[in-house]
Amino acid sequence: MIRFAKREDGADVAKLILVILKDMELDFLAEFGEEKTLDAIATCFEDPTYRFGYARGLVEEIDGTIAGAVFGYPADKEAIIDRPLKKYLHSQGIKEDTQMFSDTEAFPNEWYLDSIAVDEKFRGQGIGAKLLTAVDRLAMHEGEGVIGLNVDKANPNAKRLYLREGFADAGEIMISGHMYDHMQRKVKPINN
Repeated sequence: MIRFAKREDGADVAKLILVILKDMELDFLAEFGEEKTLDAIATCFEDPTYRFGYARGLVEEIDGTIAGAVFGYPADKEAIIDRPLKKYLHSQGIKEDTQMFSDTEAFPNEWYLDSIAVDEKFRGQGIGAKLLTAVDRLAMHEGEGVIGLNVDKANPNAKRLYLREGFADAGEIMISGHMYDHMQRKVKPINN
């Protein structure tokens, strides 16, 4: 069942997000390690304005287990989404200029799909596709008509999924030293 994320999902969601961060080979992860990174994400998850805050995401729950999650935000909010992390790091005595992400990722005038992850035990069951369909709810709620995302050029399987789901190439972008294709699609009306 796809549902809006809840505050109590933080620890489970943090584990899914960690997989993405490892794939991105972020300096933040190398510097702070997995345990501290998990704690930071899970703690900041409780702030609805955070990049991975509960109010910015949907989860797929199967038999009480978070099988997948998707998070995003309107492009015009990108400047504020990491403030909760800065506040958390400061509370831990970590210098204020430390960042998990330093690159701009969203294109103007879109709802940016920041992260989508499916637990390894649940892969191959169509959960990613279901989450991609469900993000229209989040984008429409924010008043956006276009959904954008970035896919690593080294991940052709993900790109095929996005193409099947109606996304098309809209440009290229460098994020954390990796080249990504930026893709977009129009928000699909939700049929109730």
